[in-house]
Amino acid sequence: MAKVPDGFHYVRGHIRRNPKSRGAKRMSGWMIAGLLAGAWLWGQVFGFDAATPSAPSEPNPAVSTPADR
Repeated sequence: MAKVPDGFHYVRGHIRRNPKSRGAKRMSGWMIAGLLAGAWLWGQVFGFDAATPSAPSEPNPAVSTPADR
């Protein structure tokens, strides 16, 4: 049996790479897509009115004023 290089081990007649630690696992593409979809749905249900400043509305009368005669 040949010497196994560093970072590898011998399993059932094959040389395999040692498993890496899962401490620094990155987010997958599906996780990012799910988070974006969740934020979009949150905006559809509850709205983002507090995040965007609204323009001050000017009061417009519902009924036109009568002309002076």
